[in-house]
Amino acid sequence: MATNKRLKTIFLLIGITITGCMASLPSGHIPSPKTYERTMDYWTDGFQRSYLVHVPPSYDRQNTLPLVVVVHGAFDTAKGMEKFSGFSDVADREGFVVMYPNGIGLFGFLQHWNAGHCCGKAASDGIDDIGFVAAAIEEICTRLHIDRNRVYMTGFSNGGMFTYRFAAERGDLLAAAAPLAGSIGGKASEDVPEWRSPEPVRALPVITFHGLSDQEVPYGGGISPNRGGPRVYLSVVESIQFWIRNNGCNSEAEKKDLLNGRIHFWQWKDCRTSSPVLLYAIENWGHDWPGKYYTSTLEEKDPIRDFDAAEIIWNFFKIYRRQEKS
Repeated sequence: MATNKRLKTIFLLIGITITGCMASLPSGHIPSPKTYERTMDYWTDGFQRSYLVHVPPSYDRQNTLPLVVVVHGAFDTAKGMEKFSGFSDVADREGFVVMYPNGIGLFGFLQHWNAGHCCGKAASDGIDDIGFVAAAIEEICTRLHIDRNRVYMTGFSNGGMFTYRFAAERGDLLAAAAPLAGSIGGKASEDVPEWRSPEPVRALPVITFHGLSDQEVPYGGGISPNRGGPRVYLSVVESIQFWIRNNGCNSEAEKKDLLNGRIHFWQWKDCRTSSPVLLYAIENWGHDWPGKYYTSTLEEKDPIRDFDAAEIIWNFFKIYRRQEKS
């Protein structure tokens, strides 16, 4: 979970990206299972946009499958997110399609998203990432046999912030959302006004995970201890309350401690809109995706060894279908 470990992983992925080849998404028959790349005829401020799509063995043209959109963090890539999150493995077992969109970046690297308050050039230049991802979802739903009422989104860090924003602005396309290690708002500096996710277009089931030792996007909000500087983030509590209020949930949560107290779990239900809000707060966990890529390396006696957020997220997602606006 240390910074050096993440940097080594990033450089490894850069090597994989440079030396590896990936098939382009065909326009006709899809010989699944495979991860395909797709460069769209879609541009935002001079950047041509792209994504990866993973098709599971169960895909055919006779039955529609759900779609899960998985959004990488800042300075990562769609390929890196596929590797870290483990969602393609879950998709192969459970039978759904996964789309990994690419943010804007430099020569396919250092990619990031406009989450409103963060991050980098994407936010400062007002890149229309919402429009791009909505267009990518539409393209996949057109080219593949997707159940439009079972489209979901999750993201990590800057991708989690983007997921919060997309869920609010284009929740009409989604059945549920899972932002991880993110925030619904903040300020890039003292000289700019605070930015928060706008009023959601509809109620939406939400599940989120956040490390209590996160030093990049701190659980309690404020300035990043690792990065310092003027940027501040709204807290996890503020981010969760945003959706509790919107979904009309009971303010009293059901709380449990799981895995010998390493996981603190809250569930706000009895919601006016039948859209619950779930939070997993992880003790002694920093700014890493809480999945097997990292948890499988923990000591055998660690209660969260092999903890898999992707599996939990999917088990939450698969309950829900897109609702009419309420």
